[in-house]
Amino acid sequence: MQRTDLRNIAIIAHVDHGKTTLVDAMLKQSHIFRENQHVETRVMDSNALERERGITILSKNTAVIYHEVKINIVDTPGHADFGGEVERVMHMVDGVLLLVDAVEGPMAQTRFVLRKALQAGHRAIVVVNKIDRPMARPDYVVNAVFDLFIDLGATDEQAEFPVIYSNALAGIAGFAPTDLHDSLEPLFDTILKFIPAPDVDASAPAQLLVTTSAYDDYQGKILTGRLERGTLTKGMSVARINREGEITPAKIAMLYTFNGLQRQEVEQVTAGDIVAVAGTGDVGIGDTIADAEQPEALPPISVEEPTVRVTMGVNTGPFAGREGKFVTSRVLRDRLYQETERDVALRVADTDAADTFLVSGRGELHIGILMEMMRREGFEFQVSKPEVILQQRDDGLYEPVELVEIEVGNEYQGVVIEMLGRRRGLMRDMRHLDDGSIHYTYVVPTRGLLGFRQQFLTATRGQGIINSLFLAYEPIGSDLELRDNGSLIASESGTTTAYGLNQAQERGILFVEPGEDVYEGQIVGQNSREADLEVNVCRKKQLTNFRNNVGAEDSLRLEPPRRLSLDDALEFISEDDLVEVTPHGWRLRKKLLDVNERRRLKKKRDLEGA
Repeated sequence: MQRTDLRNIAIIAHVDHGKTTLVDAMLKQSHIFRENQHVETRVMDSNALERERGITILSKNTAVIYHEVKINIVDTPGHADFGGEVERVMHMVDGVLLLVDAVEGPMAQTRFVLRKALQAGHRAIVVVNKIDRPMARPDYVVNAVFDLFIDLGATDEQAEFPVIYSNALAGIAGFAPTDLHDSLEPLFDTILKFIPAPDVDASAPAQLLVTTSAYDDYQGKILTGRLERGTLTKGMSVARINREGEITPAKIAMLYTFNGLQRQEVEQVTAGDIVAVAGTGDVGIGDTIADAEQPEALPPISVEEPTVRVTMGVNTGPFAGREGKFVTSRVLRDRLYQETERDVALRVADTDAADTFLVSGRGELHIGILMEMMRREGFEFQVSKPEVILQQRDDGLYEPVELVEIEVGNEYQGVVIEMLGRRRGLMRDMRHLDDGSIHYTYVVPTRGLLGFRQQFLTATRGQGIINSLFLAYEPIGSDLELRDNGSLIASESGTTTAYGLNQAQERGILFVEPGEDVYEGQIVGQNSREADLEVNVCRKKQLTNFRNNVGAEDSLRLEPPRRLSLDDALEFISEDDLVEVTPHGWRLRKKLLDVNERRRLKKKRDLEGA
């Protein structure tokens, strides 16, 4: 039968095209909040990191009621590095809202999320958002979206998509860009008309594919997924079927559905709805919760493989244990493997060293967000430079390549073309935009993009826009020489002084300021030349009997230090460096702290290369 009282949709888009803002408006207009209730903007971005960065990182569920029909809504991330969150929620929904910016049109991540929706057989409603922008070009955007549907192999039915024009910030929508309703009613009506109601068999044995996992201090794991068939009741005995087909008995202690922003406890749920269950024990994402008498497994969730990896291990620096709460290999290992239960796109593996682990993800941001979360939880660890994951095939080594879209002002086009040329980038398209900027489409090896984003922003004075998306694996090319600047390295341990820093700043850009504790081998700045250079930033001015030297150190003029973010630090380091991450911040250091050991290693490499 069809559950006409229910619709399940996901909202997908490129980053910053307005998904979460649209969900805000849908929630407010469904009257789930009290009249006098204070509601934050981007209410679905409940994670502190999401609010700080202004991006969605985790997929989240909510639900609204419109004309007595319950609409389950899944808000998804818009950044390519979190594509695993998008891939898995496609199992829970029957259709999608594809948001596209009225000026930018379809971008790199638009292609990825739409491809996943079309592969799942879903129909899409195209929402041209931010229609109020001065440079809006709705006709161009709709035509570009149609071309993208055809390019991705959409069926005739999928290509006949309805179009809604909206200003999510104002909570208005309409069927024409110049005729917007004073609410989102046109969007709600289109959802009920074009998104199919779920086809279910409520009398069959229960089947639920676990799609997301959260943890509660009181109830343990709370698992979310769509009930494909049958009925679940509170206290019901069920069977857990893992990816290997092993069957384990379990029991549903608590049962929830979604209502607005809250999980609502219920006694029974019928097939077709998105539900959350607790008390079933150690169930992982991709496992099936099935009827205890007739257990049948659903196909497990599969996502694209990671393309970038780092080594993450116990901090071995001189300041180890000063700031972290969790510093041992055992707790670090447990935390990393725990993350793989929530994030299906992440991979963790042990290495030959008991205190070091191999962590693989979709990109530098994917791994950087994990590092930031662990740092805030009290973990202390060290991380190596990200490297691409190569594939060995019968005809040789293959490397990942990415589709890169760049938008820069006309004055920066020369430097951008030169930078991408050095990284073996191949230009596929170049368009002049109405505002005078230029839009480039490149295909670039992933290893050529490691550390590129910060250099790109510096070269374009922060005005450039770059987005990338994994494209394919291609035969590996020649080596790339990407680093133009070496590091300034502390030559001794101690506390930095203004006098020592004044001497060092003539050599490059500093990362530290007076009064900071540093150790030998710590990276304290960026050299203006290609090679690394040891500097003594702890040097003190020699005292003399001349009175006019008193206070001379205070009169030195130091340039403000460059403070690297954690993402910048990952991009900056080379293969011989590490990032030391603690709850109080991060430091950059050489793997070999002793200068003589570094020189011997360099000499050995030079001899081997010769």
